[in-house]
Amino acid sequence: MTAQEIAVALERLGCPSEKCVAMAAQLDRRARMDAARRDVTYESSLQQLLDLMAKGWANSER
Repeated sequence: MTAQEIAVALERLGCPSEKCVAMAAQLDRRARMDAARRDVTYESSLQQLLDLMAKGWANSER
């Protein structure tokens, strides 16, 4: 995924639009680091991070 695609996904998950691009770049970098460190695919690492972000926003809306 590109950083722009990640930004779009973040916005759909509830990320404030003014923070999406910066957060997407951070998530992309973190997913690549985690994938290498844990010997898993970039996609699975990114999915896990996006799931965590979505859960965080869901909890903050309560």
